[in-house]
Amino acid sequence: MKKRLKSQFLFSNRWLDRHWVVRNMEAFQDLIVIVLCLGLFAIMVMQLWVFFTTLEIPVDFKVVTAKILFILILVELFRLLMVYLQEHSIAVGVAVEVALVSVLREVVVHGALEISWVQTAAICGLLVVLGGLLLVCAKTPHMDCISANTKFCPITRLENEPVEKEREFKYPHRCEDIA
Repeated sequence: MKKRLKSQFLFSNRWLDRHWVVRNMEAFQDLIVIVLCLGLFAIMVMQLWVFFTTLEIPVDFKVVTAKILFILILVELFRLLMVYLQEHSIAVGVAVEVALVSVLREVVVHGALEISWVQTAAICGLLVVLGGLLLVCAKTPHMDCISANTKFCPITRLENEPVEKEREFKYPHRCEDIA
């Protein structure tokens, strides 16, 4: 009996290439995310249109602030989808920012004085946890920094120092010296 390759699997008595399936599924997921981006952009435009057409002279600041924060949430969600399209991973920092703005929007809409003390304590705890998560995300180098292998990324610079020193000793002269 012939041994099958690791990149193939048996499906309906046919040999399929796993890499081909994964590549096509990733393309389909990208298409779904693009459709979501277009829909979110259309919703943002409609919300802006409604915001400016229904703006009246006696301004209710609570309603205006809630609408502006809702539009900012949509913008952050759009940015999250853009990052996903570029890197094929969710940006945790952007997701935490969306959650922070959403919680603060709910506090603004319902009013801080109208919320019970239990809900206020829960909201404060959630904000502390989200703020801590945002600090951790800010202090941790991002995967795009690591995968780009640039000299500005602190992790790749530390890992590549022996390789760079080896290159310096092998090739001590510069391009100007050769030319």
